[in-house]
Amino acid sequence: MVGAGLAATAGCLGGADEGTAAEDHPAMRGVDDQPALGPPPGDAEATIVAFEDPSCHRCRAFALETVPKIESNLVEPGTATYVYRWYPVVYEWGKPATKSLAATFERDADAFWALQEHYYRTQSEFSTGNVLDRTRAFLDAETAVDGTEVVDAVEAGEADDAVQRNLDAGEAADANTTPSVYLFKEGEFRTKASGSVSYDAIESALGL
Repeated sequence: MVGAGLAATAGCLGGADEGTAAEDHPAMRGVDDQPALGPPPGDAEATIVAFEDPSCHRCRAFALETVPKIESNLVEPGTATYVYRWYPVVYEWGKPATKSLAATFERDADAFWALQEHYYRTQSEFSTGNVLDRTRAFLDAETAVDGTEVVDAVEAGEADDAVQRNLDAGEAADANTTPSVYLFKEGEFRTKASGSVSYDAIESALGL
């Protein structure tokens, strides 16, 4: 049972599906096709699946403050896998941004992670009107991916299905806020953390 102190630290922590086999949980649907850090999903002792929106302020804090600790303390030793699922439910510019992330990931994983970080670090500078132009410029300047190719793919609807699959999985998993972080250990769902999610809450909930 998660104590009140931990719940406060996590923002919101709980899950009615506790004990569900990881393979049967909706947050894990199609997880092998998602961006991930660490061993293949399911191979490590723990799997952390995060539904995030690049336009979400709490996702920014999670990505820039919590995920680096997950990576250094859990992913690099091989204890956990971190899976990112784009989930555009906050501001309008997040929709073309997530489609850009999907189109970029299809072409190059390193460029995907660079673009994701760029969205979070310069979040306040984006709007619906400039997101594709800024995305193109960043990809051309900072990655090996052709920014125009990515933007053309987004505008042609080529990334729509990849985004919709995550929206469907998130809805089925009751991801009603962002970030929604699903924690699995030894093949079973343990709990969900949402809102202001700290590293300590994740570590404690997983017993790592």
